[in-house]
Amino acid sequence: MSRLAAAGLLLALFSSAAASAAPAPDATEIVRRADQHLRGSTGYAEYTMKLVRPGWSRELTLKSWSKGTREALILIESPARDRGMSFLKLGNEVWSWIPSVERVVKIPPSMMTQAWMGSDFTNDDLVKESSLVNDYTQTLVGDTAIAGRACWKIRMIPRPEAAVVWGKVLIWITKQDDLEMRLEYFDEDGALVNVLEMTEIRMMGGRLLPTVLTMSPRDEPGNHTVLTYRDARFDQPIADSFFSEQNMKRVR
Repeated sequence: MSRLAAAGLLLALFSSAAASAAPAPDATEIVRRADQHLRGSTGYAEYTMKLVRPGWSRELTLKSWSKGTREALILIESPARDRGMSFLKLGNEVWSWIPSVERVVKIPPSMMTQAWMGSDFTNDDLVKESSLVNDYTQTLVGDTAIAGRACWKIRMIPRPEAAVVWGKVLIWITKQDDLEMRLEYFDEDGALVNVLEMTEIRMMGGRLLPTVLTMSPRDEPGNHTVLTYRDARFDQPIADSFFSEQNMKRVR
């Protein structure tokens, strides 16, 4: 073997060994980056929610505002019978404003897993009371590709003190752009309950985002709910006073 060939072989072996010795990426940091990518320091969004059932469908239009992980407000704009309803999150507490009866109702923790407005999303899914970063321990369990994008597959198990309903969550996050592509939710017995798929990735609000989110329950074939984003903005100033019981009654 020539000296040049031998040197090339040694370099290849060294590079291979160095690559194999490289530490695995931190699963918690991957989830944290993906979560921050979707939130920003503040967020504003306009979107539709379409409930699909065998034989019928129903559509709502909504606006939402958020600040960090502890403040959020959601407003229903249509249909007419639900117009003006709003939902406020402050820390670990959530309220709803029902204009038809002019009443503010506090949503107890036991109802956070209930269907939001009859959809396949829960109250918790919409206001994000629980945190994928803080309420679960994350473990990298593999990688794969979804829609042609290389993804990390991460298993999340709830922390003992966390008040969450899921016994396990699997999440797929793109390696290049920190985009959540798919989540699978399992009950405490290990049965798959819901699947959330993110598609139609495009630029919105200066960020690359999945703009269509589809939640499908595994035990109800034909049922699903689709969130379609029409606008999104990030990191714009929002006063703390915006997130208040007074404002949730008049926000438009």
